[in-house]
Amino acid sequence: MATHPLSVSRRSTLRGAAAGLSGALLAAATAACTPQGTPEMPSPNSTPSPITTGPDHGGQRILLAYFSRAGENYYYGGRTNLEIGNTEVLAGMISTLIPCQVHRIEAADPYPDSYDATVARNSREQNENARPAILNPLASMEQYNTVILASGIWNVRAPMIMTTFTESYDFAGRTVYPVTTHAMSGLGNTARDYGQSCQGATIGEGLAVKGEEVRNAGADVESWLQRTGLLAPR
Repeated sequence: MATHPLSVSRRSTLRGAAAGLSGALLAAATAACTPQGTPEMPSPNSTPSPITTGPDHGGQRILLAYFSRAGENYYYGGRTNLEIGNTEVLAGMISTLIPCQVHRIEAADPYPDSYDATVARNSREQNENARPAILNPLASMEQYNTVILASGIWNVRAPMIMTTFTESYDFAGRTVYPVTTHAMSGLGNTARDYGQSCQGATIGEGLAVKGEEVRNAGADVESWLQRTGLLAPR
């Protein structure tokens, strides 16, 4: 069975730039990585901070919830080691452009640094329709009307821990924007999956960035934020 690259994120303190994981692979799943020698973007906050909304956000109260994995990572068909996962880099870019509260989703049982071991675990979790436990659950969803869900794409889907997260809260009346880092599969099945697990939510336009290119994706991120109305045009 064909599998797809995963992203890689390690439980640790948030640092400089941030963002994600990868999608469709020929042999399994684990996220893409970052070219060396490129500047890092600011990282998102590791703990929720007060929400600030500007007048051009129309009163939107935005949550950016992301899952990212560092360590051994897919990179243009090979492997590299990431200090910071690609989705974390991407989340950092988004959080510097719009007022939002950032929540990093961490697995109670951390995913291994090894690419192959993570691929094997993800395959088991998908086959079993598992719900991996979250170490740091979000206290409440009530104050948000807009939610950005960011992760890598592992074997054409977001990691199963994202379903653990989405099934834990009431998304009725909210707008959900899928964001992914990937190798080949773009947004994968995130729109479908979030449509099922975020009952009553509107699924907005998603953003997919190749893991290998995430640190140079600033213009694409800004363009997407403007198209969705999350960022006012300059």
